[in-house]
Amino acid sequence: MTYATLADTSHRPRLDQPASAWSKLLFVLLLLAAIGYGAMNLVNDIAAAHETIAVGVFLLLGLALLIALGFEFVNGFHDTANAVATVIYTNSMPPALAVVWSGFFNFAGVMVSTGAVAYTIVTLLPVELILQVGSGAGYAMIFALLLAAIIWNLGTWALGLPNSSSHALIGSILGVGLANQLMAAGGQATSGVDWGQALSVGRALLFSPLMGFIFSALLFFAIKFIVRNPALYQEPKGHTPPPWWIRAILIFTCTGVSFGHGGNDGQKGMGLIMLILIGAAPTAYALNRTMPDEAMPSFVQHSQAAAHIFRTHAGASTAPTADAARQTVGTALRTRSLDKPEVFAALGSLSADIAGHVQSYGTIRHIPAAATPNVRNDMYLTAEAIRLLPATTFSSGENDTLTTYAADLQHGTRYIPFWVKVCVAFALGLGTMVGWKRIVVTVGERIGKTHLTYAQGASAELVAALTIGASELYGLPVSTTHILSSGVAGTMAANGSGLQWSTIRSIILAWVLTLPAAIILAGGLYFTLRQFV
Repeated sequence: MTYATLADTSHRPRLDQPASAWSKLLFVLLLLAAIGYGAMNLVNDIAAAHETIAVGVFLLLGLALLIALGFEFVNGFHDTANAVATVIYTNSMPPALAVVWSGFFNFAGVMVSTGAVAYTIVTLLPVELILQVGSGAGYAMIFALLLAAIIWNLGTWALGLPNSSSHALIGSILGVGLANQLMAAGGQATSGVDWGQALSVGRALLFSPLMGFIFSALLFFAIKFIVRNPALYQEPKGHTPPPWWIRAILIFTCTGVSFGHGGNDGQKGMGLIMLILIGAAPTAYALNRTMPDEAMPSFVQHSQAAAHIFRTHAGASTAPTADAARQTVGTALRTRSLDKPEVFAALGSLSADIAGHVQSYGTIRHIPAAATPNVRNDMYLTAEAIRLLPATTFSSGENDTLTTYAADLQHGTRYIPFWVKVCVAFALGLGTMVGWKRIVVTVGERIGKTHLTYAQGASAELVAALTIGASELYGLPVSTTHILSSGVAGTMAANGSGLQWSTIRSIILAWVLTLPAAIILAGGLYFTLRQFV
């Protein structure tokens, strides 16, 4: 019996049961509470920093934050199928319970995430737009890339196609970078795309569906060889739940994918929200003012040691002023020409200047509003330069010192306030609970020609959970959608169940078109918005 020819719907799960009025009310109340909580903390942070923001800037800030949270909400309901399709189609959990369960663990995954993926995404953006994110060009960048990703996600969701939100967001970032470069007069004074970082992220996105297909198939073969219980390889009987131990495995893997998806995908919105906050309220958010005072002496010591290393490699080049040093390092980052004496001299000046500011005020927390943007930019430029400088330039001891210093700089500029995590967690978790049916049906019915068996569902989910967890450790954004849907296809192929090639072709086409479509959408939106913002 195959889904392609199935006329009897008795084997299909009950996907059309409406939500109760109480659950709808609770959903709305949670959504409003999350928005209110975020707004209250935003106002409190700005007031605590004694920062004055113009009404127009505050309205732009609010709009940008809502769009960023909207992206995470759409990401939630677009990617729900990755976690719940297998437990629904094996009758391990009723659909309504499955999406609430998944939403909760998406929420939990966001809350315990490290933030590493958040700033991996940010480093793809043009350097000068990051440094001047509060400018008109910075707002145009944020609006363009988020709106482009949302539009593409909604389009593929409407067609019921499993598609990667990560893929769409990264394509949007590339589109903004390319448009930014093309709009610069003569291609000067601006940068386009960090292609080295883009290739690193691209490899993760390229190999994740292949890994999902191959490893899910291999795991299915291994399970079939080790566990000889026939019940594991049968399709569900009507709407009867599986044996308790199979059910426990499937719920466990669903939980792992939900948790991993929250931890990985939730961070993408966090990084962009931090850029928005830094641009609109730099005094409150440009520096990590929660760094402990007892960490400051070692921070100053590491800054001074790095300044000495840079001056040693600068040779006869004289130390420039702070403004000239920023210009030199910024240009070197854009052209990727960092291994030069004049750049080392500039980095020595910036490192010494950072040490001087922290030493003068006693702690990062006390750096005044007027000095905050420059100190933050100096720290960002220096950390990026250390990241991109070839290790062969320095001795082993010097590399160790610079690595420690770069970690200090990142700790001072790369942080996520607790309330931002909470708001993103609510947006992703609540988004998981709506709009899920379209893609659940595709994953559950339209990839393979036969009903998903218990072993197939567990294999695909377990590989997806482990892959996402590993990518979190390395700070790489991967596509939960690609891993899971290709994993289901891999188990179908391994079982000899057959694939519905019309669906497979549509998924592959969406995967191939996502990058160019998002690039064109974001680039066009950026160009248009630059005319008005």
